[in-house]
Amino acid sequence: MKLDKKMIKLNQHFDTKEDAIRAAGQLLVDNGCVEPGYVNSMLERNKELSTYIGNFIAIPHGIDEGKKYIEKTGISVIQVPEGIEFGENHDDHKVVTVVFGIAGVNNEHLNVLSQIALFCRKVENVAKLADAQSEQEVIDLLKEVEE
Repeated sequence: MKLDKKMIKLNQHFDTKEDAIRAAGQLLVDNGCVEPGYVNSMLERNKELSTYIGNFIAIPHGIDEGKKYIEKTGISVIQVPEGIEFGENHDDHKVVTVVFGIAGVNNEHLNVLSQIALFCRKVENVAKLADAQSEQEVIDLLKEVEE
């Protein structure tokens, strides 16, 4: 799967994790990957089970009922250098600095999820993503995910 510069937003700030998920979903909408209803599906998924995967990464994606809104497989990347809290309460600290929005046709997203998880298992890779200064730098860092 190929990343597109239009699907990457750098230096973003959000007050809530829901705002971050909406932004990741809106990039998918704006680039023709999903219909707007998919964004609510992403929010619902995060309510059911957190999309925080560790190492400062969240991968919001839709629930099964949201698949009807997917037009094509896509991935959005949102860099949040200051971090956004994805924990459920004040004692549950799960700071996220990179949000990956995912939509997959025919479960293609499962492969993408796996590839991102492998890349981001090294916290130094996540730090590079959080510090990237251009969309092209993010694409270059994630080339392993694309292949």
